[in-house]
Amino acid sequence: MSTQEELKKIILGVLPEVECVIGWGPGPDPLRASPYFMRDAAGVQSFIAGPRAVSNTAVFLPEYKGKKVGVVVKGCDSRSVVELISEKLIKREEVVIIGFACSGVVDDGKVAAALAAHGEAGEAEKVVFGEKELALSLGGRDISLPLAEVLADKCGRCKHPGAVLADHFAGAAAEAQAQDGFQDLEALEALPLAERLRFWEKEMSRCIRCYACRNACPLCVCREHCVAASREPRWLSQGDGVRDKLMFQVAHALHLAGRCTGCGECQRACPAHIPVLLLKRSLGRSVGRLFGYAAGLDVEAKAPLLTFQAEESNIKEREWQ
Repeated sequence: MSTQEELKKIILGVLPEVECVIGWGPGPDPLRASPYFMRDAAGVQSFIAGPRAVSNTAVFLPEYKGKKVGVVVKGCDSRSVVELISEKLIKREEVVIIGFACSGVVDDGKVAAALAAHGEAGEAEKVVFGEKELALSLGGRDISLPLAEVLADKCGRCKHPGAVLADHFAGAAAEAQAQDGFQDLEALEALPLAERLRFWEKEMSRCIRCYACRNACPLCVCREHCVAASREPRWLSQGDGVRDKLMFQVAHALHLAGRCTGCGECQRACPAHIPVLLLKRSLGRSVGRLFGYAAGLDVEAKAPLLTFQAEESNIKEREWQ
């Protein structure tokens, strides 16, 4: 039995005890799946798992607070669920977690670039994912792409491909050998400070202040009281200047310091393709180095910036005076 069929069987068993089960279903084209809410057996038949199951299903859980729901999660999604439970933004007893081991999710931007290199553009009529290849039928042509070349960048550095917390688990557990060397950050930080500022000014010049990055984030839950929208007090300007846009992104990243699980939904949701995940990764790396903490691995843990100690063991403030 395939992992997808095993997941369907588990979902059918869970449905009677929950409001719905959140997973993935048919998307806008054969390459992409969309968030999918299953409430009956007929709906389960259209469930999709595998490389097309890109979106983070944890983002919907706070909306169901007070109701019991099921959620299907891969590794990065499950870490977001753990962090939501840890911060008491959802209750553990109100969510049934159905996990599986992810072998990577497709980046449709990389697919589009690869197809363009073959002289093709547009939507594929048929898509088949193999173990090592992605086969597409497009414009009367059959094109095969190496799967490893069209997977999301985050998958290449994923340390937890399988759900870290689950009530039910489908398929075999997976142990990732990937290590995050932060090469993307190091390449940027190798630039002189002035060039780094120019880099961000150029990137932020494309921002349209749509807040898709905020809305796609499973840990950014204070949307009705967001600093970007508050007028009393007025924290941020709604100005269209590059510095105003960068200020919002820095505030967003700071609010996620030590909480971001690196799912990358903020960057994937950006219609201007701004690499906003770099900001979160930079702060996440700093939190890891200072406090030895990684988000979303322990429901009993607390993100360091949500706690207080008179003196942190790795910050020798008294020695600096």
